[in-house]
Amino acid sequence: MDITRFANPHLLWLLLLLPLMVAYYVYRSMQGGASIRISTLAGVEGVRTIKYYLRHLPFVLRCLAVGLLIIALARPQTSEYGSSTTTKGIDLMLAIDVSGSMLARDFQPDRISAARDVASKFIVDRPNDRIGLVVFAGESFTQCPLTTDKATLLNLMGEVRTGILEDGTAIGNGLATAINRLRDSDATSKVIILLTDGINNMGQITPVTAAEIAKTYGIRVYTIGVGTKGMAPSPAVDIWGNLSFIPAKVEIDEEMLTRIAQMTGGEYFRATDNNTLKAVYDKINELEKSKIETNDFTRYYELFRNFVLLALGLLTIEFLLRHFWLRRIP
Repeated sequence: MDITRFANPHLLWLLLLLPLMVAYYVYRSMQGGASIRISTLAGVEGVRTIKYYLRHLPFVLRCLAVGLLIIALARPQTSEYGSSTTTKGIDLMLAIDVSGSMLARDFQPDRISAARDVASKFIVDRPNDRIGLVVFAGESFTQCPLTTDKATLLNLMGEVRTGILEDGTAIGNGLATAINRLRDSDATSKVIILLTDGINNMGQITPVTAAEIAKTYGIRVYTIGVGTKGMAPSPAVDIWGNLSFIPAKVEIDEEMLTRIAQMTGGEYFRATDNNTLKAVYDKINELEKSKIETNDFTRYYELFRNFVLLALGLLTIEFLLRHFWLRRIP
């Protein structure tokens, strides 16, 4: 039995009664007991049977029983330590621009690849959240709905590329599609991370209108503008359909992206290369922490019953020995 504490430790002082019991027993033994007269000791003098050597056993058993009962009164306990963890995750949608300009090579190897790789690492770092994916160009669609299946989400993230949608930049539509996936969520925290490298030039919903809808549903929107400052090697197709890269001015509507973020309680970031893009996602990862509550507890189990039962067993043996096998003549 692993005793970790006593509920009534002050009662252990009663164990001091045991030495008093022993002292009294020794004193009584030295005084001698009842005597009987016999004619002669011849034939029995010096004979020692097993009963002679065990004559003090009943008293020893009684002392042990008293000691065990005192320990039982002190309520020995064993303990179990543990903790309960409550995780409150976040419902989060990634909205990524897949327009043709995302092939620009101011990022390595290009913007779309860098955005895909950094977003994948971000997903891996958030095991407690439901995350979904929306892609948009001239139109938008849901690549993956909210899910906790990170393996499936990462596979679908790996399929993100340019050319799968009509070209253009419909930021409002992309944001609205992400909002539609979050509006019925019962999560405490709902977040959209919108990444684009251009100016809204298509779509039926304006970015500001979409931001107002997001605000209505309590959704925070973090916006990221990707692209270097100045000129960047941008994709161009010649008359024969060959892809080439020519210097082009980087144009990002930072004022509009900042307004979207401010309206919804989010924040706008500008990423000019792979490192700053990773730093942006790291910053968002810190801002949107999942809540993990851990409650430590200690559970105690009573052990006094074991000591009481053992003491009763010893008293029973002591009674049987004293009144039968080791019975003394009065």
